[in-house]
Amino acid sequence: MRLDEFVEGLERDEAAERRRLAEEKSYEITDYIDRVEDRFEDVVTGDSLVGSTSPSIFVGRTGYPDVSTGVLSPVGDEDDAADYVTDGNWYQQGYSIDDVFQRRTGLMNSRRRSKVDVEDVWDGFVGAQREVAIADRPVDVEIGLDGRPELDMDVDEIAAPTGPNVDAKSVDLTENPYVPKPVKKTLEDDDWQAQGAMTYLYRRGFDVYDINKILSAGALGQGENRKLVPTRWSITAVDDTIGQYLRGQIRNSPSIDETQVWYNEFMGNRFWIVLSPGQWEFELVEMKAPGSVWNPNTDTGYWMSSASEGYEGRTGYVDETAGAYYASRLGVLEHLADEDRQAKCIVLREVTDDYWAPVGVWQIRESVRNAFDADAGRKSPAGPETPPELAGEYATAESFHGAIKGLGPQLPVSIADLRRKSDMVAGLQAQLTDF
Repeated sequence: MRLDEFVEGLERDEAAERRRLAEEKSYEITDYIDRVEDRFEDVVTGDSLVGSTSPSIFVGRTGYPDVSTGVLSPVGDEDDAADYVTDGNWYQQGYSIDDVFQRRTGLMNSRRRSKVDVEDVWDGFVGAQREVAIADRPVDVEIGLDGRPELDMDVDEIAAPTGPNVDAKSVDLTENPYVPKPVKKTLEDDDWQAQGAMTYLYRRGFDVYDINKILSAGALGQGENRKLVPTRWSITAVDDTIGQYLRGQIRNSPSIDETQVWYNEFMGNRFWIVLSPGQWEFELVEMKAPGSVWNPNTDTGYWMSSASEGYEGRTGYVDETAGAYYASRLGVLEHLADEDRQAKCIVLREVTDDYWAPVGVWQIRESVRNAFDADAGRKSPAGPETPPELAGEYATAESFHGAIKGLGPQLPVSIADLRRKSDMVAGLQAQLTDF
């Protein structure tokens, strides 16, 4: 398919894009929070024990190395605890921002403060938390509370929002969880560095969401070095580690033989992915609309950020694009590894003002992953499962620069502005010494 045919019908509605965020923002979540508070009143009484089901954990970063660490559990919806877990299923279900916030506000974080140096602790609060993290399904728990839940929401651009927090005196498991054999293997080998253990689990079919949870609980790495890892950090660490592994897998693969343009959109984010013949290079360019999250001033223009790497990868953390870089890079590398090909790639992410609150980089990871998958249907509000428009298909262009030029009318910034921000669009060849 030619690029002009590919983008036909996607003409931009400039008037709609300039609408104020406040006119589009949904306030259903505020009503939902009120309902959640009523639900807590029904099940939480003083310091009574609460029976619940925990699908996941959360480790904070404030005060590191003395952090807040807790188990997450839905209150009043224990039978559907698995639906509260942040993973690729949220994309398949076609979740909106409201849906994410409704899930997270109903997920109570029962927490205590702990030192990150936990080594092989398997008792007490941290031990119970670790059991939750390594189990293959949500675990039944009893929680001893110390006070009332705080209904404030914490939002972050990398991790999914966290719901109500409550101090916990204790967390006890009321069942023996099943731990998959590959996870047992990584736990028992305390001479195994965390990076190798993460790669092993990924090769055994564990998704990054599972690995992130296990790493965060301090259950990976050499015995004396095992630590609780703040959730925000562990998400990026897993994306980066698995990305480096996949880059090694395609290091000697043949190049693709044509320039391809892929597309996907989700939650007010639009992704253009250009793959072009050559050795591995990668760049993410973000274009954030006025009135969108992280660019709330409606009187300014698009805010742009970028980060890139050459054939040998990076040695330093990405500052401008943070976790979005590693999440989008992972989606591209998974596709190339499946095809046993390499390419130079640029991901152009447009954040529209429909993206009114951050839900975490999972939506970036899943949007890029599913741009390449024609079978990755998403449930629509009307009911039937349908793929997003153009996902799983690609257009061809005669060259990398021809692809960028062809996308020009679809982008919210000029090619000149893009060239000033992007090394790849400017035609600059990354040098190994830059990384």
